[in-house]
Amino acid sequence: MSEQKKLQRSRTDKKLFGVCGGMAKYFDLDPTILRIIWLVLILCAGTGLILYLVCALLMPEE
Repeated sequence: MSEQKKLQRSRTDKKLFGVCGGMAKYFDLDPTILRIIWLVLILCAGTGLILYLVCALLMPEE
């Protein structure tokens, strides 16, 4: 049986809350790329910070 993917915050690959590490594992991407995307969203639109905090609160920890 194949293991089902779950979107969870990472315990090991984290800088703040583990959101980017968990999303990178789920989407099979480099966490650095996602961190850069979040940073651009925070700097350009300002909504990135709100989205990050919502993800940190709603995503369960692995």
